[in-house]
Amino acid sequence: MTPAPSPLERAIGAVVGSAVGDALGAPFEFGPEGAFSDRFPTPGDEMCGGGGWDPGEATDDTQTAVLVAESLLERGGLDLPDVFRRLRRWAAAEPKDIGLQTEAVLTGGHPWDTAAALHFRTSQRAAGNGALMRAAPSAVYFARHGRTATLDAARRLSALTHGDPAAGEGTAVLHELVRVALTGADPLEAVPETLAALRPEHRERFAVVLAPTWHPDDATEFNGAVWPCLGSAVWALRTTASYEAAVRAAVDLGGDTDTVAAVTGALAGAVHGIGAVPERWTRVLRVPLPGFGDRVLRAPELTGLARRLAGDPAVTTP
Repeated sequence: MTPAPSPLERAIGAVVGSAVGDALGAPFEFGPEGAFSDRFPTPGDEMCGGGGWDPGEATDDTQTAVLVAESLLERGGLDLPDVFRRLRRWAAAEPKDIGLQTEAVLTGGHPWDTAAALHFRTSQRAAGNGALMRAAPSAVYFARHGRTATLDAARRLSALTHGDPAAGEGTAVLHELVRVALTGADPLEAVPETLAALRPEHRERFAVVLAPTWHPDDATEFNGAVWPCLGSAVWALRTTASYEAAVRAAVDLGGDTDTVAAVTGALAGAVHGIGAVPERWTRVLRVPLPGFGDRVLRAPELTGLARRLAGDPAVTTP
Protein backbone atom coordinates (compact mmCIF):
# COMPACT_ATOMS: atom_id res chain seq x y z
CA MET A 1 0.00 0.00 0.00
CA THR A 2 1.26 3.46 -0.91
CA PRO A 3 1.83 5.53 2.24
CA ALA A 4 -0.36 8.57 2.74
CA PRO A 5 1.23 11.86 1.69
CA SER A 6 2.78 13.97 4.44
CA PRO A 7 1.38 17.44 5.16
CA LEU A 8 4.31 18.97 3.29
CA GLU A 9 3.72 16.72 0.27
CA ARG A 10 0.08 17.77 0.31
CA ALA A 11 1.03 21.47 0.49
CA ILE A 12 3.36 21.13 -2.49
CA GLY A 13 0.65 19.16 -4.26
CA ALA A 14 -1.83 21.99 -3.76
CA VAL A 15 0.47 24.71 -5.13
CA VAL A 16 2.07 22.78 -7.98
CA GLY A 17 -1.13 20.88 -8.67
CA SER A 18 -3.05 24.10 -9.17
CA ALA A 19 -0.44 25.40 -11.61
CA VAL A 20 -0.45 22.15 -13.56
CA GLY A 21 -4.24 22.20 -13.84
CA ASP A 22 -4.08 25.76 -15.09
CA ALA A 23 -1.51 24.99 -17.79
CA LEU A 24 -3.28 21.80 -18.81
CA GLY A 25 -6.61 23.53 -19.22
CA ALA A 26 -5.39 26.72 -20.91
CA PRO A 27 -5.43 25.48 -24.53
CA PHE A 28 -9.02 24.27 -24.11
CA GLU A 29 -10.48 27.47 -22.61
CA PHE A 30 -13.94 28.33 -23.94
CA GLY A 31 -13.96 25.07 -25.86
CA PRO A 32 -16.69 22.42 -25.84
CA GLU A 33 -17.29 19.71 -23.29
CA GLY A 34 -15.19 16.60 -23.84
CA ALA A 35 -12.57 18.24 -26.08
CA PHE A 36 -9.69 17.18 -23.85
CA SER A 37 -10.57 13.48 -23.84
CA ASP A 38 -11.36 13.56 -27.54
CA ARG A 39 -7.83 14.78 -28.19
CA PHE A 40 -6.13 12.68 -25.51
CA PRO A 41 -8.15 9.50 -24.91
CA THR A 42 -5.14 7.91 -23.22
CA PRO A 43 -2.24 9.42 -21.24
CA GLY A 44 0.38 11.04 -23.40
CA ASP A 45 1.78 14.44 -24.31
CA GLU A 46 -1.18 16.43 -23.02
CA MET A 47 0.90 19.53 -22.16
CA CYS A 48 0.81 20.43 -25.82
CA GLY A 49 0.07 24.11 -25.73
CA GLY A 50 -2.21 25.82 -28.21
CA GLY A 51 -4.66 28.68 -28.26
CA GLY A 52 -1.81 31.15 -27.85
CA TRP A 53 -0.15 29.21 -25.01
CA ASP A 54 3.22 27.49 -25.16
CA PRO A 55 3.42 23.88 -23.94
CA GLY A 56 3.20 23.89 -20.15
CA GLU A 57 2.62 27.65 -19.92
CA ALA A 58 0.49 28.76 -17.01
CA THR A 59 -1.99 31.61 -17.32
CA ASP A 60 -3.03 34.56 -15.19
CA ASP A 61 -4.39 32.07 -12.63
CA THR A 62 -0.95 30.90 -11.56
CA GLN A 63 0.82 34.17 -12.30
CA THR A 64 -1.36 36.03 -9.80
CA ALA A 65 -1.12 33.13 -7.35
CA VAL A 66 2.68 33.43 -7.39
CA LEU A 67 2.46 37.18 -6.75
CA VAL A 68 0.24 36.57 -3.72
CA ALA A 69 2.64 33.87 -2.49
CA GLU A 70 5.70 36.07 -2.81
CA SER A 71 4.01 38.93 -1.01
CA LEU A 72 3.01 36.68 1.90
CA LEU A 73 6.56 35.38 2.21
CA GLU A 74 8.44 38.63 1.70
CA ARG A 75 6.13 40.69 3.91
CA GLY A 76 5.78 38.01 6.57
CA GLY A 77 2.01 37.85 6.31
CA LEU A 78 -0.97 39.57 4.80
CA ASP A 79 -0.03 43.01 3.47
CA LEU A 80 -2.98 43.92 1.26
CA PRO A 81 -1.53 47.14 -0.19
CA ASP A 82 1.58 45.19 -1.20
CA VAL A 83 -0.45 42.43 -2.85
CA PHE A 84 -2.44 45.04 -4.76
CA ARG A 85 0.73 46.82 -5.92
CA ARG A 86 2.15 43.58 -7.26
CA LEU A 87 -1.07 42.70 -9.06
CA ARG A 88 -1.34 46.20 -10.51
CA ARG A 89 2.26 46.04 -11.78
CA TRP A 90 1.48 42.70 -13.41
CA ALA A 91 -1.72 44.02 -15.02
CA ALA A 92 0.10 47.06 -16.40
CA ALA A 93 2.49 44.74 -18.26
CA GLU A 94 -0.35 43.52 -20.48
CA PRO A 95 -0.28 39.79 -19.68
CA LYS A 96 -1.59 37.40 -22.31
CA ASP A 97 -4.72 36.74 -20.30
CA ILE A 98 -6.48 38.78 -17.64
CA GLY A 99 -10.10 38.72 -16.56
CA LEU A 100 -12.16 41.73 -17.57
CA GLN A 101 -13.22 42.44 -14.00
CA THR A 102 -9.73 42.04 -12.56
CA GLU A 103 -8.30 44.24 -15.29
CA ALA A 104 -10.86 46.97 -14.65
CA VAL A 105 -10.10 47.00 -10.92
CA LEU A 106 -6.32 46.91 -11.25
CA THR A 107 -6.03 49.48 -14.02
CA GLY A 108 -8.72 51.92 -12.90
CA GLY A 109 -6.38 54.09 -10.85
CA HIS A 110 -8.29 53.74 -7.58
CA PRO A 111 -6.64 52.95 -4.22
CA TRP A 112 -6.24 49.35 -3.11
CA ASP A 113 -8.95 49.56 -0.46
CA THR A 114 -11.68 51.05 -2.66
CA ALA A 115 -10.98 49.87 -6.23
CA ALA A 116 -12.97 46.62 -6.15
CA ALA A 117 -15.84 48.09 -4.16
CA LEU A 118 -16.19 50.99 -6.60
CA HIS A 119 -16.21 48.59 -9.54
CA PHE A 120 -18.89 46.45 -7.91
CA ARG A 121 -21.00 49.50 -7.10
CA THR A 122 -21.15 50.50 -10.75
CA SER A 123 -21.22 47.08 -12.44
CA GLN A 124 -23.04 44.88 -9.89
CA ARG A 125 -21.21 41.99 -11.53
CA ALA A 126 -18.23 40.92 -9.48
CA ALA A 127 -18.71 37.28 -8.47
CA GLY A 128 -16.27 35.87 -11.00
CA ASN A 129 -13.70 33.19 -10.18
CA GLY A 130 -10.67 35.50 -10.46
CA ALA A 131 -9.94 35.41 -6.73
CA LEU A 132 -10.67 31.70 -6.41
CA MET A 133 -8.15 30.84 -9.11
CA ARG A 134 -5.18 32.35 -7.26
CA ALA A 135 -5.98 30.94 -3.80
CA ALA A 136 -3.81 27.81 -3.55
CA PRO A 137 -0.72 29.53 -2.06
CA SER A 138 -2.67 31.57 0.47
CA ALA A 139 -4.68 28.49 1.45
CA VAL A 140 -1.43 26.68 2.24
CA TYR A 141 0.07 29.68 4.05
CA PHE A 142 -2.85 30.28 6.38
CA ALA A 143 -3.73 26.63 6.99
CA ARG A 144 -1.45 26.34 10.00
CA HIS A 145 -3.16 29.36 11.60
CA GLY A 146 -6.52 27.60 11.81
CA ARG A 147 -9.95 27.92 10.28
CA THR A 148 -10.83 31.44 11.44
CA ALA A 149 -7.60 32.92 10.10
CA THR A 150 -7.84 31.08 6.79
CA LEU A 151 -11.44 32.14 6.18
CA ASP A 152 -10.64 35.76 7.04
CA ALA A 153 -7.57 35.87 4.80
CA ALA A 154 -9.50 34.40 1.88
CA ARG A 155 -12.20 37.04 2.13
CA ARG A 156 -9.73 39.90 2.44
CA LEU A 157 -7.58 38.75 -0.47
CA SER A 158 -10.63 38.23 -2.66
CA ALA A 159 -11.95 41.71 -1.86
CA LEU A 160 -8.86 43.30 -3.44
CA THR A 161 -10.27 42.60 -6.90
CA HIS A 162 -13.78 41.27 -6.37
CA GLY A 163 -16.27 43.54 -4.65
CA ASP A 164 -19.06 40.98 -4.49
CA PRO A 165 -18.82 39.18 -1.11
CA ALA A 166 -19.88 35.96 -2.87
CA ALA A 167 -16.43 35.75 -4.46
CA GLY A 168 -14.87 35.99 -1.02
CA GLU A 169 -17.13 33.31 0.41
CA GLY A 170 -16.24 30.93 -2.40
CA THR A 171 -12.55 31.61 -1.88
CA ALA A 172 -13.05 31.01 1.84
CA VAL A 173 -14.56 27.60 1.10
CA LEU A 174 -11.56 26.64 -1.01
CA HIS A 175 -9.14 27.85 1.69
CA GLU A 176 -10.90 25.77 4.31
CA LEU A 177 -11.19 22.61 2.22
CA VAL A 178 -7.47 22.79 1.40
CA ARG A 179 -6.71 23.35 5.09
CA VAL A 180 -8.66 20.22 6.01
CA ALA A 181 -6.98 18.19 3.26
CA LEU A 182 -3.51 19.20 4.46
CA THR A 183 -4.27 17.52 7.80
CA GLY A 184 -5.02 14.25 6.02
CA ALA A 185 -8.76 14.47 6.66
CA ASP A 186 -11.35 14.25 3.88
CA PRO A 187 -12.33 17.74 2.69
CA LEU A 188 -15.59 16.41 1.29
CA GLU A 189 -16.67 15.43 4.79
CA ALA A 190 -15.86 18.98 5.91
CA VAL A 191 -18.27 20.61 3.45
CA PRO A 192 -21.25 20.89 5.85
CA GLU A 193 -19.16 22.45 8.60
CA THR A 194 -17.52 24.77 6.09
CA LEU A 195 -20.90 25.92 4.79
CA ALA A 196 -21.96 26.66 8.35
CA ALA A 197 -18.97 29.00 8.68
CA LEU A 198 -20.06 31.13 5.72
CA ARG A 199 -22.04 34.30 6.03
CA PRO A 200 -25.70 33.29 6.31
CA GLU A 201 -26.86 35.05 3.16
CA HIS A 202 -24.44 33.00 1.04
CA ARG A 203 -24.85 29.53 2.52
CA GLU A 204 -27.79 28.32 0.49
CA ARG A 205 -26.33 29.13 -2.91
CA PHE A 206 -23.01 27.46 -2.13
CA ALA A 207 -24.81 24.50 -0.52
CA VAL A 208 -26.49 23.83 -3.87
CA VAL A 209 -23.26 23.56 -5.89
CA LEU A 210 -21.40 21.65 -3.16
CA ALA A 211 -24.13 19.02 -2.67
CA PRO A 212 -23.18 15.40 -3.48
CA THR A 213 -26.00 15.23 -6.02
CA TRP A 214 -24.98 18.37 -7.92
CA HIS A 215 -23.47 17.99 -11.40
CA PRO A 216 -21.82 20.74 -13.46
CA ASP A 217 -24.61 20.33 -16.01
CA ASP A 218 -26.94 21.72 -13.32
CA ALA A 219 -25.12 25.07 -13.26
CA THR A 220 -27.23 28.13 -13.88
CA GLU A 221 -24.24 30.34 -14.75
CA PHE A 222 -21.14 29.98 -16.91
CA ASN A 223 -18.33 28.32 -14.94
CA GLY A 224 -16.43 31.58 -14.95
CA ALA A 225 -18.64 32.52 -11.99
CA VAL A 226 -17.50 31.56 -8.50
CA TRP A 227 -20.37 29.16 -7.70
CA PRO A 228 -20.17 26.70 -10.63
CA CYS A 229 -16.38 26.96 -10.74
CA LEU A 230 -16.02 25.88 -7.13
CA GLY A 231 -18.83 23.35 -7.45
CA SER A 232 -17.22 21.81 -10.52
CA ALA A 233 -13.89 21.43 -8.74
CA VAL A 234 -15.52 19.72 -5.76
CA TRP A 235 -17.52 17.52 -8.15
CA ALA A 236 -14.32 16.50 -9.97
CA LEU A 237 -12.66 15.60 -6.67
CA ARG A 238 -15.72 13.69 -5.45
CA THR A 239 -16.19 11.61 -8.60
CA THR A 240 -12.58 10.54 -9.17
CA ALA A 241 -9.89 8.66 -7.27
CA SER A 242 -6.67 10.34 -8.40
CA TYR A 243 -5.18 13.74 -9.11
CA GLU A 244 -4.85 12.98 -12.80
CA ALA A 245 -8.44 11.80 -13.17
CA ALA A 246 -9.79 14.80 -11.28
CA VAL A 247 -7.95 17.34 -13.44
CA ARG A 248 -8.87 15.53 -16.65
CA ALA A 249 -12.52 15.60 -15.59
CA ALA A 250 -12.26 19.33 -14.86
CA VAL A 251 -10.78 20.21 -18.26
CA ASP A 252 -13.35 18.02 -20.00
CA LEU A 253 -16.14 20.22 -18.66
CA GLY A 254 -15.22 22.89 -21.20
CA GLY A 255 -15.77 26.59 -20.66
CA ASP A 256 -13.34 28.26 -18.28
CA THR A 257 -11.11 25.21 -18.33
CA ASP A 258 -7.90 26.72 -17.02
CA THR A 259 -9.50 28.08 -13.86
CA VAL A 260 -11.77 25.12 -13.14
CA ALA A 261 -8.73 22.85 -13.54
CA ALA A 262 -6.55 25.16 -11.40
CA VAL A 263 -9.07 25.04 -8.54
CA THR A 264 -9.50 21.29 -9.00
CA GLY A 265 -5.73 20.87 -9.06
CA ALA A 266 -5.38 22.70 -5.75
CA LEU A 267 -7.93 20.45 -4.06
CA ALA A 268 -6.80 17.20 -5.67
CA GLY A 269 -3.14 18.07 -5.08
CA ALA A 270 -3.84 18.68 -1.40
CA VAL A 271 -5.67 15.35 -1.12
CA HIS A 272 -3.35 13.14 -3.16
CA GLY A 273 -0.02 14.94 -2.66
CA ILE A 274 2.68 16.01 -5.08
CA GLY A 275 3.62 12.40 -5.74
CA ALA A 276 0.33 11.95 -7.57
CA VAL A 277 0.93 14.83 -9.98
CA PRO A 278 2.32 13.28 -13.20
CA GLU A 279 5.95 14.13 -13.86
CA ARG A 280 5.22 14.36 -17.59
CA TRP A 281 3.14 17.42 -16.72
CA THR A 282 5.37 19.06 -14.12
CA ARG A 283 8.56 18.83 -16.17
CA VAL A 284 7.27 21.22 -18.84
CA LEU A 285 5.43 23.57 -16.49
CA ARG A 286 6.46 27.21 -16.80
CA VAL A 287 5.06 30.35 -15.17
CA PRO A 288 6.12 33.67 -16.74
CA LEU A 289 5.61 36.80 -14.64
CA PRO A 290 4.82 39.80 -16.86
CA GLY A 291 5.98 43.04 -15.32
CA PHE A 292 8.73 41.36 -13.29
CA GLY A 293 11.56 41.13 -15.79
CA ASP A 294 12.24 37.90 -17.57
CA ARG A 295 11.33 35.70 -14.60
CA VAL A 296 9.90 32.30 -15.42
CA LEU A 297 9.18 29.89 -12.60
CA ARG A 298 9.19 26.17 -13.13
CA ALA A 299 8.18 23.24 -10.95
CA PRO A 300 11.27 23.38 -8.69
CA GLU A 301 10.70 27.07 -7.95
CA LEU A 302 7.00 26.46 -7.28
CA THR A 303 7.98 23.58 -4.99
CA GLY A 304 10.28 25.89 -3.08
CA LEU A 305 7.51 28.46 -2.73
CA ALA A 306 5.14 25.79 -1.44
CA ARG A 307 7.64 24.56 1.12
CA ARG A 308 8.14 28.08 2.45
CA LEU A 309 4.41 28.78 2.47
CA ALA A 310 3.89 25.62 4.51
CA GLY A 311 6.52 26.73 7.02
CA ASP A 312 8.99 23.95 6.23
CA PRO A 313 11.85 24.58 8.70
CA ALA A 314 14.34 23.15 6.20
CA VAL A 315 13.65 26.04 3.81
CA THR A 316 14.06 29.51 5.30
CA THR A 317 15.33 31.57 2.39
CA PRO A 318 14.23 32.02 -1.24
